[in-house]
Amino acid sequence: GAEIIYALRNNETLSKSILEEIEKEGQKVRRYYQKTLPNNQNKDYYYIIRETEPAESILIEYGFIDNVNDANRLKENYERYAEAVVRAIANYIGVQYEAPELQDEYIVKKGDTLYSIANRFGISVDELKRINNLTSNTLSVGQILKLKDDMNNIEIYTVKKGDTLYSIAQKYNVSVDEIKNLNNLTSNQLNIGQQLKIPNNSNIYVVKKGDTLYSIANKFGMSVDELKRINNLTSNTLSVGQILKLTYDDVNPDQFFEYTIKSGDTLYSIANKNGISVDELKQINDLNSNMLSVGQVILIPIKNINNIEYVVKSGDSLYSIAKKYNISVNNIKELNGLNSNLLVIGQKLLIPSN
Repeated sequence: GAEIIYALRNNETLSKSILEEIEKEGQKVRRYYQKTLPNNQNKDYYYIIRETEPAESILIEYGFIDNVNDANRLKENYERYAEAVVRAIANYIGVQYEAPELQDEYIVKKGDTLYSIANRFGISVDELKRINNLTSNTLSVGQILKLKDDMNNIEIYTVKKGDTLYSIAQKYNVSVDEIKNLNNLTSNQLNIGQQLKIPNNSNIYVVKKGDTLYSIANKFGMSVDELKRINNLTSNTLSVGQILKLTYDDVNPDQFFEYTIKSGDTLYSIANKNGISVDELKQINDLNSNMLSVGQVILIPIKNINNIEYVVKSGDSLYSIAKKYNISVNNIKELNGLNSNLLVIGQKLLIPSN
């Protein structure tokens, strides 16, 4: 069985908690205790405990390798016992426990219960029963349990005050019935703190911890600028749970060009200059106000669809391109929202047609 030795300077709380978690995983437990030097009762026996103050150091012995039963249990379950320690420590220091990524299946072993399996993999008993269509808590040794939904493309949403199934469905661009079916809901009643599985719409992405605009853009094969433009972002700051659109809403980007806001620009001046209304400009760019920021990129419809798209090549300059098409440099800069004469190879420019 397992036992733990803890330092004289500490109390039993952590050791007791760890042994309890290991016991939940099916290992026999012995005791938690302190051990002193034979010739000095004020010192810990082990250097690894004695010489690590002020850290709280403990020795965990998961079992006895010279005991056949312990040895067999350790070979089969060492990962479970180690994860039990992680759970106990997380609870002890007051941080949320995050279970490791789920494997797809689990084979039921002697002594397993739905509770011990669900607890081990960080899911609820109800969820485990739902995934496996179980109507009772009875298990049999050798039974194979699925640990994941067949549908992997899901997001987890925690219900907040004021939420309804309709508002959540609208937020994620899915139907109420899709959410209800995925979560086995028989009514529209929700509880604050309730976790819902949401079908992952391929046109949106929910920001997770550690995400950056670059990592998201790279994941979906797009540029950071494009991701910012689609979502009308003026900075690179993201928040966990933020929903990003990955495609334009009923907008064909080939019929629009990008314009970078300059000092003095207003929605009215831009709309007037391009022959459209302020409301149309706001709708295209999903703007909720008339406020603009210098450097912000917006979409402007190409009214004259006969405009030419030119891809900048090595050696090109605005002057050489303007000369080639018999127009002025200012015409090109104005149409493309350029603030300088600097060009980049591969950059796309709209050229006014004659």
